[in-house]
Amino acid sequence: MIAPSILSADFANLAAELRAIEGADWVHVDVMDNHFVPNLTMGPPIVQSLLKVTDIPMDCHLMIEDPQRWAPWYAEAGAYNVTFHAEATDNPIAVARDIRAAGAKAGLSVKPNTPIEPYLEILRDFDTLLVMSVEPGFGGQSFIPHVLDKARQVRRLVDAGELRLVVEIDGGINMDTIEQAAEAGIDCFVAGSAVYGTPDPAATVEALRQKVIAVEAAAAQ
Repeated sequence: MIAPSILSADFANLAAELRAIEGADWVHVDVMDNHFVPNLTMGPPIVQSLLKVTDIPMDCHLMIEDPQRWAPWYAEAGAYNVTFHAEATDNPIAVARDIRAAGAKAGLSVKPNTPIEPYLEILRDFDTLLVMSVEPGFGGQSFIPHVLDKARQVRRLVDAGELRLVVEIDGGINMDTIEQAAEAGIDCFVAGSAVYGTPDPAATVEALRQKVIAVEAAAAQ
């Protein structure tokens, strides 16, 4: 699954930018509050507006404080998947429950230096794990490869049938890094500037997907 991040899109032409990624599996919406991260982006009304011009499912990544208060709003606005940060709450299971009750899938995200072990037991309560491969807050950063150890650990649990969830990665994914992420067992790849920084974003989405397909085919041999 390829999920272009509209953080790298032209905000003055978001409807056209969504049409430009036809064929994408999800649209990744980076939500920042200038508290949890030092940047400020979009809220639920933007999500509602975007859903009027695309059928691509919205994948909302909340880099915000107090997700228990705000996360259900994004589900109610029509997001398909709403992910919040483990570091932002003391009760992630309750937040996940509220997101699901509001009609969306629930995702948990961890920063690059946050260990995954304390959260393995609660991942049964989630639909998505988003592994951050850059520090959250800004697009265009370089990929941090050591986070793939977390992805591999969770992939093993999924493959063993102990967990059922989508393993997603966000940060520095491009034509050069997507293969190593795919080899680690990632299901969904968020790509911002790697997609919107090209002349034909839809073609780039497909090229990224073909890279993943090639890795999977090689692993199956």
